[in-house]
Amino acid sequence: MEKFQLSVLFKIIGIGSASGLVYHQDKLYIISDNSTFLYEYNILNKRLDKIALVENPKDNIIKKEKPDFESITLKGNNLVLLASGSTDRRNQLFKYNINSKKIKEKSFEEFYRKLKSELEIKEDELNIEGLILNDKKIFLFQRGNGGNSKNRIIYADDELDNPKFKFIPFELPNIKNVETTFTDAILVEDKIYFLAAAEDTSSTYDDGEVLGSIIGCIDLKTFNLEFNYQISDKHKFEGLTLYKKTATQLELLLCEDTDSEVLVTDIYSLIINK
Repeated sequence: MEKFQLSVLFKIIGIGSASGLVYHQDKLYIISDNSTFLYEYNILNKRLDKIALVENPKDNIIKKEKPDFESITLKGNNLVLLASGSTDRRNQLFKYNINSKKIKEKSFEEFYRKLKSELEIKEDELNIEGLILNDKKIFLFQRGNGGNSKNRIIYADDELDNPKFKFIPFELPNIKNVETTFTDAILVEDKIYFLAAAEDTSSTYDDGEVLGSIIGCIDLKTFNLEFNYQISDKHKFEGLTLYKKTATQLELLLCEDTDSEVLVTDIYSLIINK
């Protein structure tokens, strides 16, 4: 039996450069790293709605000004959207309440400043690509694609005003002699499922040639890497969410950042054995 099955499930017109997604009650909530909208896609009726996060929102924002939303997760009734921290324009956190439709914005600048100081991460090497909120802990996934940066799982008690950071450096497999680096992560029971991509660049800012992506699993208690599979040699998958699960299999949904201004997004189904 194949270790995984990857296929295009459907296409969404109106979203480009998708960088994260959450599945909840027959809807997909999707972020784009160059947009100031949160996108809500109803899978049943194939309707796309755009939720403005700021005044005068845009679908395509030039690279030096984009907010760079790379992480989205669901905690209770709140979707939490987080920017990567890779420049001083990319320090915002938004909460969107699915029931009330209310939006709250918070600056993450001081949190990121403290993180960089405590963990000795250089200004141009912070690049948070995944976020998990679990009970009273926050887990951040540092994409180690800077010049001297390393993949790290950073975690702290969920005290955003006075966090105490801990971290685990993580070596991931290479694709064509380039190390894969975290692009998203989710929690399913007591396992972390993550995406990582190989991109031939030494910068957290500039894009490079995409060499492929992997899916992997980490035990939450031990932080041991349980398995990883290369699932593509050409896609930079950046979004991951649980869609369905059985006793033996998980079906995950993935989205891809194409690094283009074309407002089209393919949603992929990835079935893996537990």
